[in-house]
Amino acid sequence: MIDIHKAASRYTADHGWLKSNFSFSFADYYDPDNMGFGPLRVFNDDTVAPQTGFGSHPHREMEIVSIVLQGQLGHRDSTGRQEVVRPGEVQRMSAGTGVVHSEMNPSATEEVKFLQIWFEPAQYGLTPSYEQKAYDQAKLVNQLLPVVSANGGEETAKIHQDLTLYLSRLAAGQSIHFEQKPGRRIYLFVMEGEVLLNEDTSLQTRDAARITKTTSLDIRANQDAYFMLIDLP
Repeated sequence: MIDIHKAASRYTADHGWLKSNFSFSFADYYDPDNMGFGPLRVFNDDTVAPQTGFGSHPHREMEIVSIVLQGQLGHRDSTGRQEVVRPGEVQRMSAGTGVVHSEMNPSATEEVKFLQIWFEPAQYGLTPSYEQKAYDQAKLVNQLLPVVSANGGEETAKIHQDLTLYLSRLAAGQSIHFEQKPGRRIYLFVMEGEVLLNEDTSLQTRDAARITKTTSLDIRANQDAYFMLIDLP
């Protein structure tokens, strides 16, 4: 089953310095029928104005992934890490037993656009940790590149959950096939362009699909597309 969620159906919050679109219940947006998808709990599409951001605040028992689409994201946390995340890099923070962090836009002129994605961990009580990995963006072209997984890797951040997060840039007319084990879920989100799923379901920019009971997925680009696919338990 492919359940489509159009971009316009997301909850939108505009705080001036921050513009967000929430795919699941978050902050002031609460819908008891939209609390997550498997261990995927939060999927926020954020735009932060120059020299503003999320000041220091705490988290516990959550795996938090950030993917920058444009600009820079400055990170600080109570483990002592201080980093800047840019396009072509992925950030994974395990909040575990408790961490305090901030995510700020250090630029004086450019907005930062990023995806903030939270997953419930497979195990609670973990020691807080941070990881940032750069990946070769050329490897996204016409294939699925894992940038977050339970196993990690040279260009793949390690997450404490049985999932893999792939990115891909698919040229118009090109196709990718994804085969999944039975009983799992797929979350697919289009950052740019348009894709066709299994020859009959179209997703455009910022649309998402929540996929269950479908182990075989063909993805074709109707126009140049940049998308994310998350293989979930």
